[in-house]
Amino acid sequence: MTLREFYVQRQQAELPLFLKVLKALPKDQLSYKPNDRSPSAEQLVWRLTSNLQPCLGAVIEKKFERKAVPPPPLEEMLSLFERWSNELIDRVSKMDEASWNQSAQFYYGGKLASEQPVGTFLWFVLFDAIHHRGQLSAYLRPMGGKVPAIYGPSADERPAA
Repeated sequence: MTLREFYVQRQQAELPLFLKVLKALPKDQLSYKPNDRSPSAEQLVWRLTSNLQPCLGAVIEKKFERKAVPPPPLEEMLSLFERWSNELIDRVSKMDEASWNQSAQFYYGGKLASEQPVGTFLWFVLFDAIHHRGQLSAYLRPMGGKVPAIYGPSADERPAA
């Protein structure tokens, strides 16, 4: 199995886990943040969602320009997250290894901010997303939500006996 194939496998496995956490967020508590220095739940959801665009840009055009865009309503973010994740999985599964290893350029404010192989960038964004999903899962109980099972059981979501 190549790293690209393993990446596709992990994305397919992680997508339902992301959706469980995102759908568990109480819609009326999106401004919640545990500390003034912490991002709000809404900001984290938008980061997870909007970070899929540079991934698609890397895969499709080997280039992406980051633009600051305010978050849409939660339901739209969830729809975009699922759609863009599935598109990313589909496109990466059809890539050849040369494309996976080809350099992609990332711009911010019109200036080159980073250049790295597509695969390296995609793994970085996936690991970052898993980190932010963990943040969101820690926000759920204080927001009044229930923490879903992610990699193992949750006290809020016990398997039926």
